[in-house]
Amino acid sequence: MKQIYKDIQKRFEGFIKTPFLWNTISIFGLYQFEINQKLITYDKKIDTKLRLGKFVERLVSHQFKDDKSIEIISENIQIQNNKITLGELDCLILKDKEPVHLEIIYKFYLYDATIGIDELSHFIGPNRKDSLINKLIKLKQKQLPLLYSKECVKYLESISLNNNKIEQKIYFKAQLFLPFSNKKIKLKELNSDCVVGYYINQIELNNFKDSKFHIPLKLDWLVVPHTDVKWINYNEFKLKMVSYMQRQFSPLCWIKNKNGLIDKVFLIWW
Repeated sequence: MKQIYKDIQKRFEGFIKTPFLWNTISIFGLYQFEINQKLITYDKKIDTKLRLGKFVERLVSHQFKDDKSIEIISENIQIQNNKITLGELDCLILKDKEPVHLEIIYKFYLYDATIGIDELSHFIGPNRKDSLINKLIKLKQKQLPLLYSKECVKYLESISLNNNKIEQKIYFKAQLFLPFSNKKIKLKELNSDCVVGYYINQIELNNFKDSKFHIPLKLDWLVVPHTDVKWINYNEFKLKMVSYMQRQFSPLCWIKNKNGLIDKVFLIWW
């Protein structure tokens, strides 16, 4: 198998193994889409220049095409008014012959107890530019209501669908990271299986002087850490981190400890 397909397969496997962000009936009035997370072969090329979110949508599409209960009607539907884009529907499918509008999300969130007053609002993006609660609000107030706009109704009529008969669901997977200083935080609302690692600041990095490091490509943030990568030592890693910190960008890295165990870690700039 060519390396490009091996890389895609590892990303697909990591995606499949990522749990849904919640496994209760709903959170914030949003309902998760249910599908068997079966590992299959991914034997198609994907443009590696895609943003991670769009890359994940291609993985989901491949997953759906393998499921006999699902028929994809259309994907990435631009809803426009006089050539001005109002928004996009990620996916329209038939699930057991019933129409479903699906929004697909894959995120990386870090737990910061200084932000917000509850569990949902404590989770923020690695660079503090986004947050889980804002994403949930956007889904609830903007992305899902788009289905009922007059412009969307017109599109749905063109493919013989009635928006009042379309169920709306969320396909929301996430990797969650706890602070290095408190890795035993217990989640009450979100799926604790989504916790895959922790985050450290530049001072806490000093605890890993005897470790090895790997800085994966952004698309490889999906991948479950493994040993078959190029590792660098502490000094090399710290030198590479200078430009990341100057740009106020928190990279994901793999840390191989002296005992051989590999941790998935964000090094934060803040």
